[in-house]
Amino acid sequence: MTGIHPITRQRARKLRAEMTPQERRVWAKLRELNRMLGLHFRRQAPIGPFIADFAELGRRVVIEIDGGGHGGERDQRRDEWLVSQGFQVLRFWNPEVSGNIEGVMQIIFDAVGGESFADAPPPNPSPTRGEGGAEPLALRGTVDLGTSPPPRGEGMGVGGPRPEGRTP
Repeated sequence: MTGIHPITRQRARKLRAEMTPQERRVWAKLRELNRMLGLHFRRQAPIGPFIADFAELGRRVVIEIDGGGHGGERDQRRDEWLVSQGFQVLRFWNPEVSGNIEGVMQIIFDAVGGESFADAPPPNPSPTRGEGGAEPLALRGTVDLGTSPPPRGEGMGVGGPRPEGRTP
């Protein structure tokens, strides 16, 4: 068992289930970074007595997405504690996420050492989900990191109606 207090663990689970629209938007983008770059961002991650909105524990980066009730003395003490533990804390306001997700993601990418990924080989695909040796499109330079691939079944050659005269 980990050293996470059961109440903190229960609260983190509840927060995961009740993410704000802005948190959901950032989480979708962080999952892309996880897959493409081999990162391991977690959502609603317990760290000491606190729960970070998102954390990459290996790179010691915490991301907070804040609404109107944040930014006070309590958050300042929390940030000071996290920094004392070696974390870099990135805070974004909800309007930043809603209006400039690409800018937010660029700051996050830079914080996790984005420049170090320029010459890195693509991450190995999961053997249970693997697509052979296929590289993610963004690593081949055919898709911008700020865009998402089409959902499976839309434009990926899977599902949907077939043109007349063609059989599977």
